Amino acid sequence: MIKIAILGGSGYTALELMKILLRHPGVEIAAISSRQEETPLVAELHPTLTGRISLRTERFDVNKLLAAKIDCVFGCLPHGASMSLLPRLLERGMRVIDLSADYRLRDPNVYAQWYGESHEDLAYLAQAVYGLPELYGEEIATAQLVANPGCYPQTAILGLAPLVAGRLIELDTIIVDSKSGVSGAGRSPKLTTHFPECNESVSAYSVGNHRHTPEIEQTLSDLAGSAVRVLFTPHLIPMDRGIFSTIYATPLRSHSTTELRDLYKEFYANAPFVRVIPHLPATKYTFDTNFIDLHVQVVRDRVLVLAAEDNLIRGASGVAVQNFNRMFGFDERTALL
Repeated sequence: MIKIAILGGSGYTALELMKILLRHPGVEIAAISSRQEETPLVAELHPTLTGRISLRTERFDVNKLLAAKIDCVFGCLPHGASMSLLPRLLERGMRVIDLSADYRLRDPNVYAQWYGESHEDLAYLAQAVYGLPELYGEEIATAQLVANPGCYPQTAILGLAPLVAGRLIELDTIIVDSKSGVSGAGRSPKLTTHFPECNESVSAYSVGNHRHTPEIEQTLSDLAGSAVRVLFTPHLIPMDRGIFSTIYATPLRSHSTTELRDLYKEFYANAPFVRVIPHLPATKYTFDTNFIDLHVQVVRDRVLVLAAEDNLIRGASGVAVQNFNRMFGFDERTALL
């Protein structure tokens, strides 16, 4: 059995992670930390786990994790906190899947520009592997540190990857218009996600400066072999969970819808959680799953891609377990179907 620990056990992503790992045949959840002063039972933080997990949360302690012989740590911490704590685990040989943004951007100057603070851990930043299994699966399998991808970026990157890799579209006129459920903002109370503020309302936010923009551009630039620029605009939708992205691209030459769908099916032929579908996607179809649904078609000489996912599972905890499975030699689909 692989013994795992979860850092930051009070949030939504930690809850989903525990629900998935509790049905994983090769995993023992051995420790769960919380930054709260109290150390409540996990089931007190997440009543849905009553009768399923008896652990009590603990304050972060490297020596306790070593004594518990932890093999892998899932970091469900906010950005900034991860890079201050995770090096202590990595130095002691533990493997880590970080769900924060701290290790996603390779260039520390880009991180500082978009996150407003200097990166404290340049050594492990240089070693981190971006955790998008469909594109970096072989590197993930041998990595010590995996930077789990953001929720929005997965819809944009996987929605565009076949087009960008084949250099079939203009690389500087891409538009990504995305909508997310309120859980994407996390569990901590905020005015903008207070029920009377967000219910019966749709609003854009972080226009022109959302922190997922450089993550999308970095990965797409890797695929293209040259710089990619994306105009990304996120919106808050009054529902619990789910992301829906509408992507617009200008083709460099004419293609039919059938040709593009065949291209996508071939590109994702070995990707068990990417579904290339003929019908229009919807967040309801990916709810509570690790699937991402992609629909591509040509509309008025433009390429239109529609992408839907569950932001808490495919967007965070599910893909983290997908990465874990690759790292420890399990079938990629274990506990996720």
